[in-house]
Amino acid sequence: QVQLVESGGGLVQAGGSLRLACAASTRAFSRYSMGWSRQAPGKEREFVASITWYGDGTFYADSVKGRFTISRDNGKNTIYLQMNNLKPEDTAVYYCATSGKAYSDYSGDYWGQGTQVTVSS
Repeated sequence: QVQLVESGGGLVQAGGSLRLACAASTRAFSRYSMGWSRQAPGKEREFVASITWYGDGTFYADSVKGRFTISRDNGKNTIYLQMNNLKPEDTAVYYCATSGKAYSDYSGDYWGQGTQVTVSS
């Protein structure tokens, strides 16, 4: 079992920035690819970004490319999502996820409880 806890959400004006964090309760964290997804009201959950277990590979949805940056700190069992130039359409609950499988591609098998991000216009 992998437990994930997100933090850092909040209310921000358009053009502002937020940094989300996701702490994982597993000693195998450094072997797991990790990622972020989001779900806006009335919409399906969508992929936002992921990072490989070795940290050199990052992937982004087209809608956030150039504005969001995913990173990881294996010493703290934590991944981050730096969100800049936020837009009202970024408003959603943001979830952290992992496959929980060592040395594998990212997939959402374990999820955190989510953190709300609201961007006002």
